[in-house]
Formats: sequence, C-alpha cells, structure tokens
Amino acid sequence: MPGLLVGSVFFTLSLTPSLLPRTEIVQGILSGCCFAVGYGIGNLGHWLWGFLGLKVPPGRVTRAMGMLVALIGLALVLIALGYANSWQNSVRAVMQMPPVDQFQPLVIAAVALPIAAALMVLGKLLVMLIRLVWSWLSPHLPRRAALVLAVLLVAIVVGALVNNLFWRSALRAADNFYERLDAFVSTDDAPPTGWDETGSAQSLIDWDTIGKDSRIYVQSGPSAAEIAALTGRPAIEPLRTYVGLRSAPSVQARAQLALDELLRIGAFERSVLVLIMPVGTGWVDRAGIDTLEYLHGGDVASVAVQYSYLTSALSLLVEPEYGAETAQALFDLVYAYWTNLPRDSRPRLYLYGLSLGALASQNSTTVYDVLGDPFDGALWAGPPFSSSIWGRVTESRQPGTPFWLPRFGNSSSIRFMNQSGAQGWDDIPWGPMRIVFLQYASDPIVFFSFAADWQKPAWFDAPRGPDVSPALNWYPMVTFLQLALDTALSQTAPVGYGHVYSPRDYIDAWYEVTQPPGWTRPQLEALKSAIDPLDYAPFPP
Repeated sequence: MPGLLVGSVFFTLSLTPSLLPRTEIVQGILSGCCFAVGYGIGNLGHWLWGFLGLKVPPGRVTRAMGMLVALIGLALVLIALGYANSWQNSVRAVMQMPPVDQFQPLVIAAVALPIAAALMVLGKLLVMLIRLVWSWLSPHLPRRAALVLAVLLVAIVVGALVNNLFWRSALRAADNFYERLDAFVSTDDAPPTGWDETGSAQSLIDWDTIGKDSRIYVQSGPSAAEIAALTGRPAIEPLRTYVGLRSAPSVQARAQLALDELLRIGAFERSVLVLIMPVGTGWVDRAGIDTLEYLHGGDVASVAVQYSYLTSALSLLVEPEYGAETAQALFDLVYAYWTNLPRDSRPRLYLYGLSLGALASQNSTTVYDVLGDPFDGALWAGPPFSSSIWGRVTESRQPGTPFWLPRFGNSSSIRFMNQSGAQGWDDIPWGPMRIVFLQYASDPIVFFSFAADWQKPAWFDAPRGPDVSPALNWYPMVTFLQLALDTALSQTAPVGYGHVYSPRDYIDAWYEVTQPPGWTRPQLEALKSAIDPLDYAPFPP
C-alpha cells in the first residue's frame, strides 16, 4: 500500500513542468522511473515500520485500506495524465513552441508502465539477494546486526560490479566509439587548399589528425565575401586554427603546435585573437564564432585545441581535469608570447567556451597571474553548474538580483546576460577586462544541482526567468530526477532556450566584450535579423 501510494504521488509530480519541454517518450521514461523510485521508498517505509515493531491495523482494516489506497493512486495517476498536456504546454508556451498532441497522455502511460515494472522487478531481486545473505548470516550474528551487514555487503558488491564492470566498460566503449567517430570522415573530404587553413599542404597540422567536428569548425565559417555581403562592410578572411587530440602526443605538444600554427599564419597581426575551449567531443559552436567574425569584418584569429573524445556530459563526470590542463597549457604559451608584443600593435586577447569548454576556459588561468598585463576579456556561454568562478560570483551577487541573472560587485569586470541583452548596462562603465557569462534561465547545464534532491534551488524564487514555466514547482527527489533528465537532453530545446544559444544573443554578448568599432544599435539589430537562427539548431525542425 505505501509503495503504491508514494509511487502514484511521484508519478503525478513527474508530469509537472521542469526547465525543458519533454516528448511523450521521454516523459514516459521519466514517469516510469519516478513511480518505481516512489514505490521503493514507500515499501522501505512500510518495512521499517514493521521492523521497528510498531502496530499495524488488523487484516480486515488493512485490506480495506489497500483498496482505498489503490483507488486513490489510480485517481492521482488519471488526474495527472489529464493535466499532463497543459503542464507541458506551459513550458512550450514560454519557448514559443506549438502545443503537444492531445493523445500524448496515452503514450506516456504506455511507455511508463513497462519501465516502472522493470525497475520494480530489479528492486525485488535486490531485496531477495539481501534476504538471502541475511539468512546466511543470521545463525552467526544477532538478527539486526546480520541485516545491517547483509545490506552493506550487497551494496558493496553490487556497487563494485556496476562501477567496475558495467560503468567502466561502458565508458571505455564510449571513448572508443567517439574516437572512431572523431576519425571518421568521408573519403571525398579533401584537405583545404588555402595556405592559412588548418590541414592544408603548408599547415603544421595534419588534416588526418582532426575529426569531423573539428573540420566543421575550420571549414564552415563565413568567408570575407559572405561577411561583406551580410554586413555591408569591407571584410577580410578570418583565420581559424584547430589542433586535434591526434595532432600531437601530449597536452604541452598540442599547445605548442597551436602557437606555432598561429605564428605561421600571422594570427598575432589580427585585431582580435580568441582562445577557444571546445565541448567534450571537440565541437565548437558555430554561432559563437561566426557572430564574432561578422562583428569584426573577419579581422579575427581563433584557435581551438581538443582535449577529449567523449560528450560533454560524460567528460564532465569522468575527466573534467583534462579540459583544464589543455586550457592552461594553451593559455600559458599564447599569453607568454602575447605579453612580449608591443601593446599598441598586438591583438586584443579573449577567451571563449561553451558548456564544458566554458568550465575549462575558466580554469585556464587566475586573475592573480594576469594582474600585471590582463587579457582583454572572455565570453563563457552556458557555464556548467560545477564552474567554480561562476559559482562564487553567483553566490556573491548583489542583494535583490535573481540567481539566474545576477549582478556582481560594481559590474565593471563581470556581467551576466540572457535573451534580454545588455538592458540596464548603458550607465555602467567597463573596466580593462570584460567578462560576460551568457546563460539562459532554462539551461539545466547551468542550473542543475545535486542539492535539488532535498533543497529548493535559489532560481525557483521570484522573479522567475522569462523562459521558465510559471507552473514549475520544486518537489523533493522528483525535481532532481527531472533536472537530471533535462541536463542529459539540454540540446533538444529550440534555439535561444535551454542549452542552445542563439546567434542573436552571441552578437549582444560579443559586442559588449569586444566593442567592435563603427556599429550602431540599429545596425546590430539588422545583423541579428539577417542571420537565420535555425541554421545553428543542433536538431533542425
């Protein structure tokens, strides 16, 4: 009875809104998992009640209560399914998405049922295993001591098996898969021919050592002619450099190769030089770099160095230090060369990263190391919840400013931006270093929290972000599961929401960070309108 009741409550709460819209399949998986978790918690409480020797109602009363609980649970599930569409539509409305199909609740129930059943069977098997070990230990130990030891032994053995056998094997398989995927490129993908392009005959970087995502970054940027046609201004060819994991045998060697390639192509003669940390797989967000090149008429040199084959989510779990090591090596070498150049002729130096790349970029240096000659600024988009600088600054925000768009100190060095652009910044002067965190209130990569399991996150407080459903509420454990799923599916949001950053917002952010000359506000708005955001959607509609 308690298991069914708590499971029904968890199922009901799982259908309420979270940060991102969910398809019926995804919602069914989540709801099935939530029901199973609630069922387990309820049954654990029921068992603990009996284990402690507390009184239970007589059999006839228990059977009547069982029927009542079953009816209440069924009613909760049916009522929740009836509200499911309106709850999901409240998320889709703030993201300007069409409403869900009216038959979605039926699909949710059909998917949730087998998921819940499978997890409940798995839970039963674990309980049976604990009882078996308990029965073996009971002749040799006091009853309760034998139970505690049985639970510990099963937890240790099962945890070791999951971690060492399944989890590590899965990670090795994922790493091998993404390494092969990184190396897979169609046979007709010929090396570039331009002398200043990565992988060309003159390049220090072998074309075969960078993968598919890397080649997209190198080859997909706008040409000088395209920049001039879009902006109506003179333009030159942007310089893009990429060093892959297979391009050199060590972190230091890859950083040195990046610097050597920058020197070869004359990157330090450009007006703007950007050090990019890609996401886990080596992917660079095109919107983040294309927009910068548009603003500066192509007078930009950028360099990215790959540090992992895994996706950002997996890298964040198992190897976040790899990105930091690469970021530090690249920054140290480039910064050391840059500081020895004449200040009046060297390029302005900026850092850029999205997601895990933003985390790595933040860890590339400390303010104490650059006080004597600071770099010019940084744009960090979608900084992960584990980002130390982002976390300290957000926690130290000005009183009265929201968690999802804080103000820090006197705003002369660090500012936060979302879809609203630079509103309210006109009268605030910048200092010598300009750092902008671009983040959406609906981005679960930014606002996920392990503490959400038992503590209401601060971004739930009013006022809410403009892209967060007003129907969203916090529920212990259930909200944590919702946010965990949102994090895994963060790039399924439409452009301009979740973890998919819009070129419009990049333009505002880069304008504030780099202050490109000659742009007026109407011209910036015209540039935003000329760029189709769907060209940058990870999953085009």
